[in-house]
Amino acid sequence: MTKSTILNKRQEIILAFLEENKNPLAIAQIILKVDSSFKKTARITVIRDLNLLVKHGYITQYGKGRGVVYQLSVVYRSIKPIDIESYFKIDPDKREIQKNFNFEVFALLKNIFNKEELAKLQMLNKIYQKNIKKLSPTALKREFERLVIELSWKSSKIEGNTYTLLETEYLLREQKEPKGHSKEEATMILNHKKALDFIRSHPAQFKKLSVPKIEDVHYLLTKDLSVARNIRQRQVRISGTAYTPLDNQFQIREAVQKMCEFVNNQKNQFEKAFVAMLLIAYIQPFEDGNKRTSRVLGNAVLLALESCPLSFRSIDELEYKKAILLFYEQNNFSYFKELFINQFEFAVDNYFG
Repeated sequence: MTKSTILNKRQEIILAFLEENKNPLAIAQIILKVDSSFKKTARITVIRDLNLLVKHGYITQYGKGRGVVYQLSVVYRSIKPIDIESYFKIDPDKREIQKNFNFEVFALLKNIFNKEELAKLQMLNKIYQKNIKKLSPTALKREFERLVIELSWKSSKIEGNTYTLLETEYLLREQKEPKGHSKEEATMILNHKKALDFIRSHPAQFKKLSVPKIEDVHYLLTKDLSVARNIRQRQVRISGTAYTPLDNQFQIREAVQKMCEFVNNQKNQFEKAFVAMLLIAYIQPFEDGNKRTSRVLGNAVLLALESCPLSFRSIDELEYKKAILLFYEQNNFSYFKELFINQFEFAVDNYFG
């Protein structure tokens, strides 16, 4: 379990008890359960536990005074704490998962960031906006070039590219391919730069998303890599999971259109970028290059709304893949959210300062 989701034993008992019961439960019922499963606990202690669980969005409180009752929140499944290490020790075919695309997934992606998380992101973005105003046009251009190099490297590395960061810099600055790598690896990295240069040059285009805009970003990222353009017409499989994306071209297009509407209606830039990154990867609308498209598209949204882009430079590739797989299989975005916040903080701390 990640640091941000560590709960104490009482809180775990409370959540399990509420999960077992569909009807709202009173404090007295919850205290009895805690006492029988753990040890006798002061009422005020249980109330503190309940308040914390409400704050994290795990449970919802109804009523007032003696009539207060508690129930799991409607989005609990998407944010419930999961022990990541233990979860992925289970064989993919033995994990209890949502094997097919969940058409109700949009209803689960609401109020993604709590007040504290949103306040942190907004504070960090103010620092970014303040920093870029201090930079000369030349210095700002240089910082964006550095971020583009590092994002092109890391995003490609996540996909199995073997270029080092130094080799990536050499390729992008000198336009020369270092020895020991395939042409396809160089093309993947160069395509990242072209796509990132495009979104930076046309930020206003990504204030609102549309299917053609997403297809354009995907084309730039996969050009000359033998990947079919636009919405796929055949089934795709994902290694390491029993989750199977949609296989009907019309349903895929409908899901992407609904995703665009959903992203466009989100109330802040962080939720817009977050949802875009997560749902493009989940829907898998293209034959290949979906996660690359999701990362670049999320950055396009951030830049369009005057927010710091992410380089993902410090992210562990395996942990990133685990976070994505967790959403595929459980529609749980808690780990991906933690990584997103960490990467946003890293980007503000390490670029444009």
